[in-house]
Amino acid sequence: MTIQMKTLKNGPIKVSGDLSLLQLSDSNGMPHDLTGKSSIFLCRCGASITKPFCDGQHSKIGFQAAEAAVQADQSSE
Repeated sequence: MTIQMKTLKNGPIKVSGDLSLLQLSDSNGMPHDLTGKSSIFLCRCGASITKPFCDGQHSKIGFQAAEAAVQADQSSE
C-alpha cells in the first residue's frame, strides 16, 4: 500500500498507508517511532506543542489555509 498525504481543511496533513515505509526524523536526524500506526497528522499551522505532529492547536488559533492544489502553468514548458 502506498503512502498517501492529504491536507485537511484548515488543519493538518494526514499521512496514511504503510507507514513502515516512511522515515520521519527530527532536525537532529533522530527518527520518530511510527510502529503500529496506520496514520499520523502533521502540523501545518506551526502552533502545535507536539511538532511535527498535530495537537489540535489549529482550531484554537483560527488557522486558515489554501486547500486546492494549484495547477502548474503548462504554457511555460
